[in-house]
Amino acid sequence: MSSPVHPRPLSPHLGIYRWQLGNTLSILHRFTGIALALGFPALACFLVAVANGEGSYREVQHLFASPIGEFWLAGWTFSFFYHLLNGVRHLFWDAGLGFERRARWWSGWAVVAGALGGSVALWVWLWMGGRA
Repeated sequence: MSSPVHPRPLSPHLGIYRWQLGNTLSILHRFTGIALALGFPALACFLVAVANGEGSYREVQHLFASPIGEFWLAGWTFSFFYHLLNGVRHLFWDAGLGFERRARWWSGWAVVAGALGGSVALWVWLWMGGRA
C-alpha cells in the first residue's frame, strides 16, 4: 500500500530570509578560498620561471605586469587578506567571542575594511619600489 504524497517542506531560502551582511561575508569567504586555490598554479608557474632562468622569468613577468595580470594579482591579494582576516574572526568565534549581533556586524565590516586596506597598502608599497 503506498503512502499518501505530502509536499515536503522546503529548506529556508531567500524567499524566507532577507539578505544580510553575514550571508555575503560567508559567500565571499568561500569565493576567496577558491580564488586562493586557483592562484597557487600561477604562483608555481612564477617560481618555476624563476628557477628556469632569465628568459622564462621575463615571459612570466610580462604576463603578470599586463593590465589583466595586475588586476588578477590585485584580486588575489584581496582574497588573501580577506580570507586571512575572516579566518581570524572565525577563530574568535571558536573561542566563544564576538557572537553578539553588534560584534558580528562590526567584525564583518572590519574584515572587509582590513582586506581592502591591506591590499591597497601592499600595492602602494610595491608601486613605490618596496621602500618604506
